[in-house]
Amino acid sequence: MMALFALSIDIVLPSLPQIAEQMGVARANDQQYVVSSVILGMSLGQVFYGPVSDSRGRKASIIVGLVIFGIGCVTSILATEIQEMLLGRFLQGFGAAGPRIVTLALVRDQYQGRDMARIMSIIVAALMLGPLLAPFVGQGLLMIGDWRVPFVALFALDAAILAWLVARQPETLPVDRRTRLSWRPFAAAAQELCSSRAALGYTVVGGMMFGQLFAYVSSAPQIFKELYAVGAWFPLCFAVSAVSIAGAASANARLVTRLGMQRLCLVAATGEAALSAFFLAVACATSGQPPLWSTMLFLLAAFFCIGILFGNLNALALEPFGHVAGMAAGVVGSVMWFVAMALATLVGQSFDGTVVPLAAGFTILSVASVVTLRWAGEGRGHLVGHS
Repeated sequence: MMALFALSIDIVLPSLPQIAEQMGVARANDQQYVVSSVILGMSLGQVFYGPVSDSRGRKASIIVGLVIFGIGCVTSILATEIQEMLLGRFLQGFGAAGPRIVTLALVRDQYQGRDMARIMSIIVAALMLGPLLAPFVGQGLLMIGDWRVPFVALFALDAAILAWLVARQPETLPVDRRTRLSWRPFAAAAQELCSSRAALGYTVVGGMMFGQLFAYVSSAPQIFKELYAVGAWFPLCFAVSAVSIAGAASANARLVTRLGMQRLCLVAATGEAALSAFFLAVACATSGQPPLWSTMLFLLAAFFCIGILFGNLNALALEPFGHVAGMAAGVVGSVMWFVAMALATLVGQSFDGTVVPLAAGFTILSVASVVTLRWAGEGRGHLVGHS
């Protein structure tokens, strides 16, 4: 259920050029909106499902999300114009937010301690495998049909998950533990986020990091299929980011105990800024088309740094909100993903047939991240000193 969002993006990536061609998009870069509209739906959905699951129960909330996701798949399958496609994709993102967000609460309801850690390890494995395998599946599906086939596969997966959920998963939140549906706690948490220098800074940096990831995801088909003409090798080239982030997640568990979250984030962001600046110089020196091996090497190193940051920014952003952790998580996640969507769109839409815009975007955002991390760290120091 939690991997559904990542699958809904990555399984469709090989189809983007075909979608753009058949729907007659005005500009080649407009195909990137098929990705950004899903992210927009996810960012807004995170605010919706948390309060609903606390009020109406976990199972009902996930069912609502899966139904909305299915409607989005059908809308995309039947789409004849790009606007209809984008509506379907937005609904997929908004729907996928339900199972992604509420599944964590469902696990917390049922497990504690080592049992919860065991279940979460399975979930993390699924989340890592999704981005690795989905592009290969999407490429394979194009061999048996057109761009609609991946959406049919997503609809079938959604239906299977929904059937399993209805038949096998009991409700985990008893009626006597449910709260009255209210959006005021979210408004209060949003106000508190804006007033906390540390929380706001780390949330913005998280948006910058996800912005780089999604800028790469949305422009990857154009970079690899058009610029480098890798053809059927696209899924293998794309998977380098998932492999690198997975490796970073493993390394982070060992490094964070030695360096601490703030220092480790600064090291990773500074390292990425230096790497990105160097690669930008290489890209400019080669007229925007450096050798494929050098691009792959840069992506491998840059996403390792980004993966280190992923492992710590959420924890740093939520550190001041122990008293309202659940509500704050929804607000921080929503703001983080909305910032990411806006930045990814800005960088992705600047694609000009070379890797220069992507390299420049990575450089600017990583340098801005270093500055923001230092600013947020000063606010965190005041918070720790006060506590």
